[in-house]
Amino acid sequence: MNDADVSKQIQQMVRFIRQEAEEKANEISVSAEEEFNIEKLQIFEADKKKIKQEYDRKAKQVDVRKKIEYSMQLNASRIKVLQAQDDIVNSMKEAAGKDLLRVSDDNKAYKKLIKDLIVLSLMRLKEPAVLLRCREVDKKVVESVLEEAKKAYADKASASVPKVTIDDRVFLPPPPKGGDSHEPFCSGGVVLASQDGKIVCENTLDARLDVVFRQKLPEIRKHLLGQNSAS
Repeated sequence: MNDADVSKQIQQMVRFIRQEAEEKANEISVSAEEEFNIEKLQIFEADKKKIKQEYDRKAKQVDVRKKIEYSMQLNASRIKVLQAQDDIVNSMKEAAGKDLLRVSDDNKAYKKLIKDLIVLSLMRLKEPAVLLRCREVDKKVVESVLEEAKKAYADKASASVPKVTIDDRVFLPPPPKGGDSHEPFCSGGVVLASQDGKIVCENTLDARLDVVFRQKLPEIRKHLLGQNSAS
């Protein structure tokens, strides 16, 4: 083999090695690009998942905040309605209380009322001896009907006529003085208690008004709520 043939074979080997190197380099480049694209896609998907999770978290926060705000507004509205109802009920009670002050103006009717209240109190206590308290201005009225009330109780309860002592030292509060006075007052009526003071029957007009309003309050509120719904 002469030099020309050797040179030719060397050139062929060089071309072959170069071609293999180029093919290998091309394979490496393609593989690297594929890996890069896969990694890029994974990063994109991971970022997209994070963004979606963050969006869902913030959307949930907004939804919760809206529900809290709605609940607060609803509660505030309910409180306003209840406050308005309370104002109406209190004004009704106040008006009724003012009407009570005029009850004692009719002497005849008031005497009968005092007698009935004494009888009712005796029926509840069923004690042989009781202490009676009234307003100082009502003392004469009480004295004028006391005997009749004791006999009426004895007949109704089929019991002996009880001993009723009018308290001359402690009286119920006087009628209200008017204006914005905050002093204790009593619109009328009586309070009876057992001798030992353990059993007390409060039959003042103010106490009976409180009882009536407590009993009628659900009905009053239902009526007011019906009016609000209708309007």
